[in-house]
Amino acid sequence: MSSTELNALLPLTAVGAACLVALAGVAVRRNVVFTFVVTILGFAVSGAALFASSGAQSVGGLLVIDPYARFFSAVLLASNAGVALLAFSYFRSYRENREELFILLLLETLGGLVLVSAVHFASFFLGLELLSVSLYSLLAYVRTRKASFEAGVKYFVPAAVASAFLLFGMALLYDAAGTMDLAGVGRSLARAGSLPEGAVAITGLVMVIVAIGFKLALAPFHMWAADVYQGASAPITASLASVSKVAVFALFFRFFSGIDLRASALVGWILTVVAILSMLVGSWLALRQRNVKRMLAYSSTAHLGYLMLPLLSGGRAGAAAAAFYLVAYSAATIALFGVITALSSVDRERDDGAELIGLAWRKPFLSAVFIAGLLSMAGIPLTAGFMGKFYLLTVGVGSSLWALAAALVLSSGISLFYYLKLVAVQFSRQEAEPHGPRTPLAAGFALAVAIVLVVGLGIYPGPLANAIASLAL
Repeated sequence: MSSTELNALLPLTAVGAACLVALAGVAVRRNVVFTFVVTILGFAVSGAALFASSGAQSVGGLLVIDPYARFFSAVLLASNAGVALLAFSYFRSYRENREELFILLLLETLGGLVLVSAVHFASFFLGLELLSVSLYSLLAYVRTRKASFEAGVKYFVPAAVASAFLLFGMALLYDAAGTMDLAGVGRSLARAGSLPEGAVAITGLVMVIVAIGFKLALAPFHMWAADVYQGASAPITASLASVSKVAVFALFFRFFSGIDLRASALVGWILTVVAILSMLVGSWLALRQRNVKRMLAYSSTAHLGYLMLPLLSGGRAGAAAAAFYLVAYSAATIALFGVITALSSVDRERDDGAELIGLAWRKPFLSAVFIAGLLSMAGIPLTAGFMGKFYLLTVGVGSSLWALAAALVLSSGISLFYYLKLVAVQFSRQEAEPHGPRTPLAAGFALAVAIVLVVGLGIYPGPLANAIASLAL
């Protein structure tokens, strides 16, 4: 391996090295503060290393470290750094071992970094499984709570089924294309056309779509999401809802970037139906929830459905719109789950809607962060979510995806009811509890950064929009 390739791999190497240092520290003496500091330093060094190289560098034919990969790597690192800050505060009273939690966060991040850089089925699968296996353990980490163990199992079963679909689909695509390189597979699919002449390739592609649909909780593959979100601890749910979704969708977009999805009537129809179902079913089910984490689980299905617009439109404009929306979605997700984390403890998750009654009077800062996150998710002006949806609609209309654009508008209208309901309840004085303990410093810092991003990108989106305008696949 050349020095250029080694330099390109520095972001991944830094996270892997931090994981090894943390493991060695645990072997010598358990100290959660040391493990936490190593984790944050690993993320910081990895983020700094993203700027150590430029251009596109292929590594062994498995990874490509290009501006696209660097951008999404930065999003993953920032998101899981926020999760680590939230987890440090949340687990401070946990009496079991806490060090392994941060090691698992590092491994999850490493899997995500591999995913966003993958250009080969081998790296695709390895990155996805490293991320997924880490999440199995993270979701079930609180052994003293039955719901946490159930969340891990309920994620494990559909994820294992999705992996089986993925491997079978990859095998069929390899048979049709004669290569496991994503670009080569894309060229083969472009030549295959539609059924019946491209039966093997189209079948393999559909199986891969089903697998990724499970990972992203797109409808109709979303059945596991609400139970898993509700059962897992709040900071880990934040990681599941942001980091894993961003990493998988970034790979999803890269995989389909070289394929004209609308050239195949069958595949285009399948993706369109999945997108519309995700938007409408996700919003409808979220409307019926009283538990905040279950509501956010179903709303995430709708948000991933929105991202199918730039996927189907393709091109540089589609990639830029998807990138901006994923940043806005991640910031709002960290803000919302961060507030739930600050209100909760290992012994009790305060994720019921009733827990928010009078929050604006009891905890003004937490309420402000939560309201900003909700308004961004709803797409209200002067928030990052509004600008994100504006870019998605612009791309959708420009590509004449009228059905998807209409579904996005309708779904967003439905979402106003359940998002604004949670805003209103925070100003009710009924049953308001006394002021609780102060928000821990680590969690407060993560929430402050999140609200700055949510509001800042809504008021002044130019710098981020310009930075992602040059993303090329």
